[in-house]
Amino acid sequence: MTDTNIQLTSTINEDNTLTLALQHIDMPQPGADEVIIRIEAAPLNPSDLGVLFSAADMSTATQSGTQENPIITADVPVQAMPSLKTRVGKATPVGNEGAGTVVAAGSSPAAQALMGKTVAVIGGGTYRQYHCANVQSCLPLKEGTTAKQGASSFVNPLTALTMVATMRAEGHKAIIHAAAASNLGQMLNRVCIADGVDLINIVRKPEQEKLLRDMGAKYVVNSSSDSFLADLTAAIIETGATIAFDPIGGGQLTSDILNCMEVAAARDMKEHTIYGSDTFKQVYIYGALNRGPITLNRDFGFAWAVNGFLLFNALGKLGTETVVAMRKRVAEEITTTFASHYTHEVSLAEALQLQSIAGYSKQATGEKYLITPQK
Repeated sequence: MTDTNIQLTSTINEDNTLTLALQHIDMPQPGADEVIIRIEAAPLNPSDLGVLFSAADMSTATQSGTQENPIITADVPVQAMPSLKTRVGKATPVGNEGAGTVVAAGSSPAAQALMGKTVAVIGGGTYRQYHCANVQSCLPLKEGTTAKQGASSFVNPLTALTMVATMRAEGHKAIIHAAAASNLGQMLNRVCIADGVDLINIVRKPEQEKLLRDMGAKYVVNSSSDSFLADLTAAIIETGATIAFDPIGGGQLTSDILNCMEVAAARDMKEHTIYGSDTFKQVYIYGALNRGPITLNRDFGFAWAVNGFLLFNALGKLGTETVVAMRKRVAEEITTTFASHYTHEVSLAEALQLQSIAGYSKQATGEKYLITPQK
């Protein structure tokens, strides 16, 4: 350990601007049930970008400062400021998860047991060199697992497992997932294959179709194809899928999914009714890749729901025993089922270069950034 600690922060200012900067902070001291983790790897997830950029228009971003201490400034639309009043003037630490080595530990046996181990951690502010965390927020990684391999041990793996658990808890028997070639989508595909769950993968490019089929996916449909709706309906008829998870949000994909579910369900109806089938259809929206309005073309009857899906809310409904089992499975399978692939690695300073921001702000499928704070 050193006396130097640097973190990446995001600040909304009173003059309707956003500032991203590196901040020198004190080295933390652990409490009895806390440990200090030298963060060696932390992923850039879409949820992190929500904190990082907030409502700023990043097309207006400019860079100042130095190469070692860059400062990014961008405009925030005036109409967005009222909803951000609790963030004004506060340097908000960024980063939901990461992994590294425990270099100091509190006095409790649980904390001492982690000393010197490589752990993954969940909690705000992991885009920093040294992070203080409660032992309950840490996941000890198997011997030989690197920080890079364990950096994405929480958000994507637990989301994939929670989607399957939610499907079962709500009485569905198969899942539809959009943007399915993403890191999360690949994880969900592997989980569903291992657990014997039918999964319909929606992608938008032929190469994404091939990627998933090469990974063993049975049902892959291309939303850019002229036969998309027919293909999706056929897959729903074969699997009986009545629950979907959509990270796109805006546009009419949610509507298309519900309509195809209804077409599949209506095949078995004996007589027509203006209320549609009584088969309940559920779409959960868990992202905002498209920030435009959600368009629903009401051709799917009345037995349906569209809800938001937040990981920690969903985990809270599953119970402690289930979550503990999930975390154990993630640690055991972090280099197989839950492996993440990164296409770019950047330091804290490099993450605040305009070129890097232009890359990871696209949230492009197949491109995932990893921050390495010790670089």
